Amino acid sequence: MALSEEPAAGAAEDPAEDPVEDAGEDAALACGAALESFGESAETRELLGRLPAVLADRSAREGALERFRVIMDKYQEQPHLLDPHLEWMLNLLLEFVQNKTSPADLVHLAFKFLYIISKVRGYKTFLRLFPHEVADVQPVLDMFTNQNPKDHETWETRYMLLLWLSVTCLIPFDFSRLDGNLSQPGQERASTMDRILQVAESYLVVSDKARDAAAVLVSKFVTRPDVKQKKMASFLDWSLCTLARSSFQTIEGVIAMDGTLQALAQIFKHGKREDCLPYAATVLQCLDSCRLPDSNQTLLRKLGVKLVQRLGLTFLKPQVAKWRYQRGCRSLAESLQHSIQNPREPVTQAETPDSDGQDDVPEEVESVIEQLLVGLKDKDTIVRWSAAKGIGRMAGRLPKELADDVTGSVLDCFSFQETDSAWHGGCLALAELGRRGLLLPSRLSDVVPVILRALTYEEKRGACSVGSNVRDAACYVCWAFARAYEPQELKPFVAAISSALVIATVFDRDVNCRRAASAAFQENVGRQGTFPHGIDILTTADYFAVGNRSNCFLVIRTIRELSAKALRNLAQRAPEHTAREVFPRLLSMTQSSDLHTRHGAVLACAEVARSLHTLATQQGRPVSDFLDEKAMHGLKQIHQQLYDRQLYRGLGGELMRQAVCILIENAALSKMPFRGDAVIDGWQWLINDTLKNLHLISSHSRQHIKEAAVSALAALCSEYHAPEPGEAEAAAQEELVKLYLAELQSPEEMTRCGCALALGALPAFFLKGRLRQVLAGLRAVTHISPKDVSFAEARRDALKAISRICQTVGVRAEGPPDEAVCRENVSQIYCTLLDCLKDYTTDSRGDVGAWVREAAMTSLMDLTLLLGRNQPELIEAPLCQRLMCCLAQQASEKIDRFRAHAARVFLALLHADSPAIPHVPARPELERLFPRAAVASVNWGAPSQAFPRMARLLGLPAYRYHTLLGLAVSVGGLTESTVRYSTQGLFEYMKEIRNDPAALEDLGGTLLQVFEDNLLNDRVSVPLLKTLDQMLANGCFDIFTAQENHPFCVKLLALCKEEIKKSKDVQKLRSSIAVFCGLVQFPGDVRRKVLLQLFLLLCHPFPVIRKNTASQVYEMVLTYDVVPAAVLDEVMAVLSSTACLHLPAVLVFPGSGPGWGFLRKHSGARPCGRRAPGRESPAEPPV
Repeated sequence: MALSEEPAAGAAEDPAEDPVEDAGEDAALACGAALESFGESAETRELLGRLPAVLADRSAREGALERFRVIMDKYQEQPHLLDPHLEWMLNLLLEFVQNKTSPADLVHLAFKFLYIISKVRGYKTFLRLFPHEVADVQPVLDMFTNQNPKDHETWETRYMLLLWLSVTCLIPFDFSRLDGNLSQPGQERASTMDRILQVAESYLVVSDKARDAAAVLVSKFVTRPDVKQKKMASFLDWSLCTLARSSFQTIEGVIAMDGTLQALAQIFKHGKREDCLPYAATVLQCLDSCRLPDSNQTLLRKLGVKLVQRLGLTFLKPQVAKWRYQRGCRSLAESLQHSIQNPREPVTQAETPDSDGQDDVPEEVESVIEQLLVGLKDKDTIVRWSAAKGIGRMAGRLPKELADDVTGSVLDCFSFQETDSAWHGGCLALAELGRRGLLLPSRLSDVVPVILRALTYEEKRGACSVGSNVRDAACYVCWAFARAYEPQELKPFVAAISSALVIATVFDRDVNCRRAASAAFQENVGRQGTFPHGIDILTTADYFAVGNRSNCFLVIRTIRELSAKALRNLAQRAPEHTAREVFPRLLSMTQSSDLHTRHGAVLACAEVARSLHTLATQQGRPVSDFLDEKAMHGLKQIHQQLYDRQLYRGLGGELMRQAVCILIENAALSKMPFRGDAVIDGWQWLINDTLKNLHLISSHSRQHIKEAAVSALAALCSEYHAPEPGEAEAAAQEELVKLYLAELQSPEEMTRCGCALALGALPAFFLKGRLRQVLAGLRAVTHISPKDVSFAEARRDALKAISRICQTVGVRAEGPPDEAVCRENVSQIYCTLLDCLKDYTTDSRGDVGAWVREAAMTSLMDLTLLLGRNQPELIEAPLCQRLMCCLAQQASEKIDRFRAHAARVFLALLHADSPAIPHVPARPELERLFPRAAVASVNWGAPSQAFPRMARLLGLPAYRYHTLLGLAVSVGGLTESTVRYSTQGLFEYMKEIRNDPAALEDLGGTLLQVFEDNLLNDRVSVPLLKTLDQMLANGCFDIFTAQENHPFCVKLLALCKEEIKKSKDVQKLRSSIAVFCGLVQFPGDVRRKVLLQLFLLLCHPFPVIRKNTASQVYEMVLTYDVVPAAVLDEVMAVLSSTACLHLPAVLVFPGSGPGWGFLRKHSGARPCGRRAPGRESPAEPPV
C-alpha cells in the first residue's frame, strides 16, 4: 500500500467512519489468527546484536537479513504482537546508526532492518518511537550529505531517514531558532528550513520508495505554522511547475508527477483548510491541464482522483450533514442486546431543515464532482474505488439538495449504454453513500431496482463475458445497506433483495460472487432479522459451501450444464409454473442467434422434460398433463430447425451436437410419444453423423460428445426402435449393425472408437442373432496390425464395448452363441481380452498401450465377476490361471496408475465371495499374503507399499514367471522411487532363498526363461540386463560360484551375446558390459568367454562403449580375484593408461608384457592391429 493511501493517525476528517467498529474488526481478525506473542524475541535480540560480527562476511550478512525477514513476515497479519518489542529493537539498531565510529555498511545494514520492521508494523506506529527531540534534527539532516540518491542498494537508508526527519519536524519550536548566525564572515550557511525543503524536493523525483517517504515529509513540514508562512507558496509553485513541465508519456515524467501528486495530496489532507484554501483553485486548474484521465498509468490516475477529492473537501467546510440518515446503534452486539431488552419500535427519520442550505457552494465543487464521476468509470478498480470514497466524502459536506443531485448522477452510471466499469464504480459509490448515511430512505425505491439488475449483470466480450466485479460490488452494496438502515426502511424490498441474493449465492458462476452474496445475505439475516428462512438458508448455503461449484448448483463440465440440471431440480418444486412459463420460454431460446444461449436452452429443455416426466410417473399421470401438444411440437422441432440453419457445423456445432444428443437421451428416457415420427430419423442421422465424424471434432470436446452420442443411441434404440418390448425393428437393426460394423474398419481412429462404443451401447434385443458377428468385428479392432498400430484408443474402446455387451446380453451356459455369453464363445472372449494385456504400443504420446491394458483389466474383472455370479462353471482353470498371472505381472510393473489398477482388480477377484471365483491358483497362500483387512488400506500406486507386497508372489511357482517379468521391468526402470522399492522387494526375497540351492535354481531358471522369451524385445531385455547386473553385483548367485561352468552362467552368457549381437543401442551395450563384468566371478570356461566379450567391447567402434568397458573392467579386476597378484599391477596400469575414448577402434592390447599375456591366456584373444586402410568406423554417437 502506498504511504499516501493510509489515513493519518488521529485524523477525524471523516465522521462516518466508526473507529470503534474498525477496532472491533481488527480484534476479531487478531483472535482468528494462530500466534499469541512474539516468540522469536531472544533469537531476534541475538541476531541484531551480532550485526557488526557478520558485516565482513557477505554470505553471513545476507543470511542474517533473510532470517530476520522470515521472522517478521510471520507477523504480517498480527503486527500488534510486535508492539512490546519495538522499542528495544529500535534502540539496538539506532546504536549502530548514531555511533559515529560505525562503518557506512553497518549503518546501511541497520536501516535495512529498520525498514523491515516498519513494513510489517506500519510506519505510522513505528515512527512514534524514533527520537524526535530538537537535538535530533541536525544529525538526521547531516546524514543526508553522505547519501547517494542513485545508489539502488541503499534505498532503505534514505527511506527511513526521510521518515525520521518527518517526525523530527513535529517539534514545537520555530526552526529559525536552530539556525543561530547564518552569515558568518567568509561563510554562508543555508537555514534548516531551506535544507529540509531542499532534501524533500530532491527526493520527490527519485525512482525508488524514498519518493513516498518524501511526500510524508513534505506534508508534515510544509503544514507547520512557521513553515507555511514562508515556504508553502513557494513549494506549491515548485510543485505546479514540476507538474506542468512533466509528461506522463515518459518514465522520468511519470516519476516526477507521482511524487508531486503524492506530496500535494498529503498537504491538502493534513493542512488546515484556511491555509490551503487560497491555493486550492490554482492547484485544481493546474491539475485539469495535466489531463491525467488520459494517462495509461493507473497510479497517476488514482493520485489525480485522490488530489481532486482533497481539493473538493478543501472548498467545503468540514461539517457533519444534519440531514444524513442515522441508524443509531452500529454495533451488532449492542443492537441484539437492545432488541432483547427493548423490542424494536419503528424509528421515523425526521426531516430536519437544511441549516447549511444558505451557504454558497463554490463553483469549483461542480468541477470536482464531475471529475469524481468520471473516475467512477475508470478502467482500473483502484481508481474507481478512490473516486467512490471521494463521492461519499464530498456528499457528506454538501447541502441535501446537491447531495441528492450527486446521487442521481451516480444512478446515471447504471445505464446499459455504459461499460461494466461504470456499473462497478456506481455500485461502489452507492455503497459508500449508504454506509455514511447519505443515501436517504426516500431514494431506496430508485436504488434497489438498480442493485437487483447489477446482481445479475453480465456483458459479452467476444468469446467471454465480463461482469463478475459488478455482481461482487452489488453484493457489497447489499452488505452495506444491512448495516446502514433500520429494518422497517428495507422491509418493502426484503423479498426482492433476499431472492436476488439467494440466486446469486447458489447460481452465480464466479466463486467470489457466490461467497460475496452469501456474506451479504448473512449480514442481512443478522442485522435486519427480516429475511425469510434466513437461518435455514445460511445453514445450507454458507460461505464455504458455496465455494464448491458442483455442490452449489446441484445440492443447494460447465455452468450451463449445471444450470440445466438445477432447473430439473426446480421443476420438481413448481411443475405447473415450469410447464406454463419456463418451458415455452426455453423453447423460444433454442432458436437464439447467440450460441451460448442456444446451447443452455437445449440442455435446459432436455432436463426439464425429463423432470416433468419423472414427476408425472410418480403421480400416475401422463406427461401430457404438464406438456401440451404445442410444447411437444416445439421439442420435436429443435433438431430440424438447427439442421436447417446449419448450426451443427463448426466449433459452435460441437456444442449443439452434444446438447441435442442429451436432448435425445432425455426425450427417449421420458418416453415422449414420438415413435414413428420423422424426427426419429433425424435424431438417428445426427447420432450416426456425429460418431462417424468424431475425428473432425476438437480434441478437448471429443470425449464429451462421444459419450453423449453413445448414451443417446442406447436410449433411442430402446424406446423408438422397438415396436414391441424386447423386439427390435428389423430394418433399423440391420441398418445400424451393418453400418457400425463397416465403420470399424475406417481409416480414422476416432470413427472406430465411436462405432465400437455404439455397438456396445445397443440393447440386448438389438444384438439378438447378431452377437457373434458383432464380437468378431470388435475382436478385429483389438488386433494390432502395421497400418493401425497407433490406434490404441480404438482398441481400448473396443474392449469397453465387449465388456458392456457381455453385461447386456447376460450369461447362459448352454445358450446360443449369437444371443448370450455361453460355453461356446466364452473362451474366445477371454482370449481376446487377455491378448490385449500384451499391448505395449508406444508413440509420441508415450505408452499408449497402457490405455488398452487398463481397459482389458477392467473388462476381465467385469466378465469374471459376471460369470462367477451366474455360471461359475464357465470359468476354466487354465483361463483363470492365465488371468491371475497376467494381473500379477501388471501389478508389478512400473507405471503407478496402472499398477494400482491391476492390484485392485487382482484383489477384487481374489476376495470375491458371492460366490468365490473358482480355480484361482494358490488361493490359500494368496489369502495369507494378502488378507482382506490388511490390504484394504494399501496405496498400490505408491511404490513403497506395492512392491514389497507383490514381490512375495515370487515364492509361489504359479505366479513366479509373470511376477519376475513385471519386477524386472521395474527394477531396470528410470523412476528413482520405482527402482528403489522394486529392487528392495526383489532383494528381500533373494535374501530369504540365498542358502536354498533348489529355490535359487528355480528362480534362476525362471529368470533365464524370461530372458529367452523376450530376447531382442528392448522393452524387457534392457531393464532385465540392469536387473541382472544388480543381482550379480549383490551376490544373489554366489552359491553358483562353487561349481565351474554352472548351467545358469553358461546360458546367461549365451543369451547376453545373442541380445547384443550387431546392436548399436548404447544403453543396451552398457547394460551388457555390467552383466559381463558380474559373470567374471564364476569360474571355469565361462570366465574366459566373458573376458573375450569384454575385450571385444574394448575394441568397439563407439568411443563411449570403449571408455565404459575400460572403466568397468578396471573395477572388475579390483573387485573380483581373477588376476594373479604378480601381474595385477601391470594389468591395472594398462587399463588406466590406454586412451580408449580417443582411439578409433585401435588395438587395445599390444600383445606384449606379462599383464597382456595373462589376459590373452585367459580369454583366448589374439592381438589385433589397427583397421585396414579404407575401412572406417561406422557413425559413432556422441560421448
